[in-house]
Amino acid sequence: MGEPLSGLPAKRFWSGKRVLLTGHTGFKGSWLALWLARLGAQVAGYALPPSTVPSLFELACGPDIITSHTGDIRDNTTLRSLIRNFEPEIVLHLAAQALVRPSYDDPVETFSVNGLGVAHILDCVREGRTIRVVVVATTDKVYRNQGRGRLYREDDPLGGHDPYSASKAAAEIIVASYRDAFLSQRGIAVATARAGNVIGGGDWSKDRLIPDLVRAWKSSTVLHVRRPDAVRPWQHVLEPAAGYLVLAERMWTDSTLSGAWNFGPHPEEATTVRQVVELARGIFDVAKVDFASTPDGPYESDWLALDISKAQQVLGVRPRWRLHEAIDRTMQWYLSLHGGADPRSLCETQISEYESTV
Repeated sequence: MGEPLSGLPAKRFWSGKRVLLTGHTGFKGSWLALWLARLGAQVAGYALPPSTVPSLFELACGPDIITSHTGDIRDNTTLRSLIRNFEPEIVLHLAAQALVRPSYDDPVETFSVNGLGVAHILDCVREGRTIRVVVVATTDKVYRNQGRGRLYREDDPLGGHDPYSASKAAAEIIVASYRDAFLSQRGIAVATARAGNVIGGGDWSKDRLIPDLVRAWKSSTVLHVRRPDAVRPWQHVLEPAAGYLVLAERMWTDSTLSGAWNFGPHPEEATTVRQVVELARGIFDVAKVDFASTPDGPYESDWLALDISKAQQVLGVRPRWRLHEAIDRTMQWYLSLHGGADPRSLCETQISEYESTV
């Protein structure tokens, strides 16, 4: 019998590993950079400048955390130079156009960044000499959505009504092609990670529920909720972050784990936008909400939930924070920040608490 799976990244593995993290200036990328630094990894980041003001990257990720390089994921010359000079062993690819509604405004750019962007990074990977593992973050929205009551598994058909979802489904196909045609024969393990809706402190993106409600309630204005009855698999940002790291760690010694992986909450925890808002508003003194009586805005699916049994059984990765705790920790993060707390310390404390959760 081997050691029981902890479902957490191991410091003994990550210490000293050279990791290229794309999209490090984003919300999820910043949390990953902080966790990797805590584990002792040497991290180089490649991304466009932060897209929000404020940004978690600028508040919490100094040069002692990550060596930051600015560039477009489609700039092969700069990307190849970085890989040649840094010689990464592991690549975590998060750089993306990550929002549904902006994908309606500029679908071509969304397809270019999320589809061709993946092709560019993998084309550089196949020319690298030191890379052994690649994890590409896509989304839970890659599945051909067939309505309520279905838990989507990794072998379900891909699809995508909106350009964002379709671009991420295209990325999945591109990853599979590069893996089969080029990378597996080089001994490079490649996986895609499909994570549910992510919440956590330090997100200031537009058209995301938690950032929108924090902005509204901090300024004592009304939060307008477009699709209050849409069901999503909400999870704290540390849940998929743990999944990405554990997956990369396991693929280092077992390339047969290449493929697609779901990371999300327990299926019964998938819940409505309305319920998330109600849980969050209990933490604020001023919390005005206007729930739309009919869905507003461009089409988005009204149901999405994931089957996470593969990650649980094979990797030992399981949800550690239930929905109410994830929301509470998220809102307390923002309240503490507004009270003058140091953002890096807030993140590091929550990482420590997550690691110690049984």
